[in-house]
Amino acid sequence: MRKTQWGSFSTRSVEPTGAEIDRRDFLRVGSLAALSAPFLVPARVVGKEGATAANEKMTLGIIGLGERGNGNMRRFLEMDDVQVIAVCDVAETHRAKAKAFVDDYYENTSCAAYNDFQELIARPDLDALVITVPDHWHVLMGIAAARAGKHLYYEKPMGVSVEQAQALRQAVKESKIVFQFGTQQRSSEPFRIACELARNQRMGELKTIYVGSPASFPFPAQPEQPVPPGFDYDRWLGPAPLAPYTYHRCRSYNQKEGYGIWYHIHDYCLGFIVNWGIHHLDIAQWGNGSELTGPISVEGHRGEFPTEGLANNCMKWELEFQYANGVKMIYTDENGRCKHGVRFEGPKGWVHVTRSEFYSEPESLVKSPIGPNDIQLPRSDDHHRNFVDAVRKGTKVICPIDVAVKTDMVAQVANIASRLGRKLQWDPEQEQFIGDDEANRMLSRPMREPWTLKAFLG
Repeated sequence: MRKTQWGSFSTRSVEPTGAEIDRRDFLRVGSLAALSAPFLVPARVVGKEGATAANEKMTLGIIGLGERGNGNMRRFLEMDDVQVIAVCDVAETHRAKAKAFVDDYYENTSCAAYNDFQELIARPDLDALVITVPDHWHVLMGIAAARAGKHLYYEKPMGVSVEQAQALRQAVKESKIVFQFGTQQRSSEPFRIACELARNQRMGELKTIYVGSPASFPFPAQPEQPVPPGFDYDRWLGPAPLAPYTYHRCRSYNQKEGYGIWYHIHDYCLGFIVNWGIHHLDIAQWGNGSELTGPISVEGHRGEFPTEGLANNCMKWELEFQYANGVKMIYTDENGRCKHGVRFEGPKGWVHVTRSEFYSEPESLVKSPIGPNDIQLPRSDDHHRNFVDAVRKGTKVICPIDVAVKTDMVAQVANIASRLGRKLQWDPEQEQFIGDDEANRMLSRPMREPWTLKAFLG
């Protein structure tokens, strides 16, 4: 069987690889300009050279300026109807570089830089925010933004507990802001087509979904180090427990060192079983037609975790979910039973999709046309543009808050099941486990004062 590449399919919205990130490195590093600097607007921004007038632009702030945050920022900078007016990061070097980049792009010094995200959010001239920070901070920043009426482009996952996801959903709904989740594979044509083939039963009635995700990994213990100048480590920890500073605890992703180790530390992230796996679990939910509900049970062997060192998230897992419609989903690390990606399987064949491949058995299945009378899913070919259009034109986002929370819960349930190693019954409507107090206690987690849900919800 021949595997076909994307061909003419657009992959613009797919998260960049390390090599792509490296090619997009900053053009210039400048010093932090005074926040009171005058707003000098270049000609292309005030309506000349065919650009949109400045007063018609969506004003945007970026919180979190690691590799992914900078990638998001650059995508929005490319849009003539968006103006990045503020950046925020607890590392002075990160925010100074970002400000210099924005100022260079706009040919002025108007972009403000903040250490405290609450000061940025308080700006009355800010329409929308991008949140790209470690996962343990996602929800508190999201709640603060929603309550201030700021639209949200929100990197996945929702946070580090089901309770946090529920709290943000409530805040988003009450504020009626636009919310776009960062599961950008929904804006990639091959993933949408794979889901449409499944929804239209081109492989027969859908029976099984296979999902394979990258896994977390161990990392040796590190000696305590002095906090470097210009880094607000206490604010980086925020709601997480106090812990001695070490460079590897909180470094960002970079080309040479790979993913930050914080992804694999349970205090800041639930590991790739949630953080990375949520991309493919979202596609599985979409293709199954269960994006507004979820599975009814999960079982599998206890996951494999590091026994020592700095990292402590799941490295190996194999879980089997059951859905009320009779579909079974097998979810493993990509070194296990399921290959990387998402595979929809029925009695007449299967289709397998990843960010670089789209193939099927029989081969003709991937070319099966979706007609006007078939189920056609919402279309977006640019995740960031889809968000901006929703804010400025009132159109719908491809991954709204209700869908985001339900997908997040599938990932959260997977994490809990990998830790308990027994069959769990899940109620997707009540959003809790049935008859299992221990599992239900894992749906929430303590947060360090003053960074708590109670404090931010008021």
